[in-house]
Amino acid sequence: MPKYLIDVNLPYFFSLWNTQDYIHQNDILNTAPDTQIWKYAKDKGMTIISKDADFSNRILLAQPPPRVIHVKIGNTSLKEFHSIISAIWPTVLDMNEKYKLVTILKDKIEAIE
Repeated sequence: MPKYLIDVNLPYFFSLWNTQDYIHQNDILNTAPDTQIWKYAKDKGMTIISKDADFSNRILLAQPPPRVIHVKIGNTSLKEFHSIISAIWPTVLDMNEKYKLVTILKDKIEAIE
């Protein structure tokens, strides 16, 4: 069963997330509103990975599941995105186990319990 739900606003074809631990929203809830995505992830005990601040704002008022990884690096090329995410992804996953919200910025990673 997948552990991570990739939101539609992130690349569909991304080699780092091409394993059975990840599922892209396009494969299950293509046009679903955020509330339905949230419920799906919560029911399945998943982490939502998104560029959408709505999920990170919502988790501030809730307890996991779901957990949220907020990718907040701005507009970048796919190559730059891959480079940034690949370099820090093991750390992000470790932090995701301890914190309900992990925010990825271009130059640092932040987390909130």
